[in-house]
Amino acid sequence: MARLLLFGGKGGVGKTTSSTATAVALADAGLKVLLVSSDPAHSTSDSLGVDLGSTPTEVAEVPGLWGIELDPESRIMDNIPKLTQSLGPLMGQETPEMNASEMVLPGLDEAMAFDELLKHLENPDWDVIVFDTAPTGHTLRFLALPEIIEKWADKIIRMQRLTGGLRALMFGSKEGEKMREELERFRRRVLHVRRILSDPNVTRFTLVTIPEKMGVNETIRANTALREFDLPVSGCVINRMTPDLEHAFIQTRRNNERANVEELREGLEDMFFHEVELRDTDIHGIENLRSVASDLHPEIVVEDGLGPFEIGLGLEVNRGTWRDGDVVSLHLPGIAREDLSLRSESGVVYVGINNREHPVDFPRPAKASQVQAKLEDDVLRLTFPPE
Repeated sequence: MARLLLFGGKGGVGKTTSSTATAVALADAGLKVLLVSSDPAHSTSDSLGVDLGSTPTEVAEVPGLWGIELDPESRIMDNIPKLTQSLGPLMGQETPEMNASEMVLPGLDEAMAFDELLKHLENPDWDVIVFDTAPTGHTLRFLALPEIIEKWADKIIRMQRLTGGLRALMFGSKEGEKMREELERFRRRVLHVRRILSDPNVTRFTLVTIPEKMGVNETIRANTALREFDLPVSGCVINRMTPDLEHAFIQTRRNNERANVEELREGLEDMFFHEVELRDTDIHGIENLRSVASDLHPEIVVEDGLGPFEIGLGLEVNRGTWRDGDVVSLHLPGIAREDLSLRSESGVVYVGINNREHPVDFPRPAKASQVQAKLEDDVLRLTFPPE
């Protein structure tokens, strides 16, 4: 399982620049990195100068870096068609139990984004996944989704009992319990993602803000809310700090910013901070991102083995896979034995992780029955037969 580094904050504070620069730095250090964005404005594409789509696209100027821009809304119908198709006929109609506005499930698009993210996270080919999240409120809405689904499902069932003749319109010949089962399966998937997001061995969340009063207040509130869901928030990037120039206006502004930053530091205890000065040019394009990366992560040393490797801001990264002779090691934090499987086909060995199979990169053909597998300390070690 790849390390997951999330960057979040209010809109317009530099989340995309911070996350994209971090992804570039990690790829430059020799890791295989997937940069993920759920921003419908496609700002990640603009930042890199590369047109990203819904499947990983290699960034030619940065070997080892791929990017993807998720389109969660387009996946809603594909992922829970029974839910959306069943509710469609009643949209706009009101009942004593539920009006039209209540029939929109809050956090559904965020759930689709995180569900898609999970597929890449469980792929051992990636070393690190950097996620440029939507504004923090969207993330919080997703985290609260399991409880919302429970209440929502109860309303659906109660409405079904009240509407009588509308039952066939909503559910066809199926009983309402089918709808509840569909919602429960979806809720379990969301809970699984939430467990991963709260695992510090996999996930770290970095807040991004600017040294203005509103930004500081919202960042402190966001930190409190994220920690209520046990998200491991480890660092804070403060963008657009005014440079120290000899000018009365500049000095007044710097004094105001310093006061805001001190308030932020007092409000965010036990956190790594990094201040980034305002630059005289917009930050876009690979070289500008590398300049920001050298400021955020001045010393990234990635050695042999799985890691972990420190990169600053309280963040650590691992390799997803490492081969040493006949032994292939996979970093799989939080994975239970029952979630793993091993099989081979045409000399290729496949590791199954939560029912998703991934080929193991090994230079010689082998059979699964010849491979010794041992899961210990979040590492799956596969010992292949000698040549």
